Amino acid sequence: MLFKLVDTHAHLDELENLDFMLEEAKQVGVIAIVAVGSNRLSNIKTLEISQRLRPFVYPAIGLHPWELANLGASQIDDNLKFVEENSYRAVAIGEIGLDYDKRVLKAASKELQKDILKRLLEIAKRHVKPVIIHSRYAWKDSFQLVKDAGVSKSVFHWFTGFSGVLKDIIDSGYFISATPAAEYHEEHRRAVRETPLDRLLLETDCPVTYGRESKYKSKPADVLRALKAVAGLKGVDEATIAEQTTRNAINLFALNGLSWD
Repeated sequence: MLFKLVDTHAHLDELENLDFMLEEAKQVGVIAIVAVGSNRLSNIKTLEISQRLRPFVYPAIGLHPWELANLGASQIDDNLKFVEENSYRAVAIGEIGLDYDKRVLKAASKELQKDILKRLLEIAKRHVKPVIIHSRYAWKDSFQLVKDAGVSKSVFHWFTGFSGVLKDIIDSGYFISATPAAEYHEEHRRAVRETPLDRLLLETDCPVTYGRESKYKSKPADVLRALKAVAGLKGVDEATIAEQTTRNAINLFALNGLSWD
């Protein structure tokens, strides 16, 4: 039996054999994909892909914290200007956020990352767009900045943070998204268990590599693995997980023309 699924976070601009992979995703029940951008060039490619493939692919545009190390102040301004000017074409602002991994902090300080995130959140607030948040090792700061910005709709993707921050996220009406890492990553598995179904989305973050003993490069069809992992963790049938997470995605991102029925 096929379930209607939405992959709410995919880097389609990084995939090889894109059309083949999208056809494969459709064959396992995927009805929509939110394609996320990470810098100006990635945003341009993401918008082009979605323009060609609507109403199956919907774009989100942003500036990933990993990109800040490669950009000077004027280039950052150019990236933010592009997001601002093209926000009307996107269903969300993202991928944006903070990353406090020591390798990232060597190249982009906490202060710089927070300043850029604040500016991106202001864009999202002005244009009434949900945000897609990267928050590795920066869970509390990421949540607080989103909350303080007054952004009403947000998803904290691939969340692995503390239960206290997760409770704040849920209490604020925000979402988290489950990846195929819910098959094995204990912090992510705990977060999925603790998140009510009406606050949960599914994603792949493809083409990221998953697995421990056996590794694989992900693709949009692997959202099915996220579904199965969530169902197992929650002890709820896959049909129920699919229906609720798809409804959540359609409502959060206002995926026009899509419905569960």
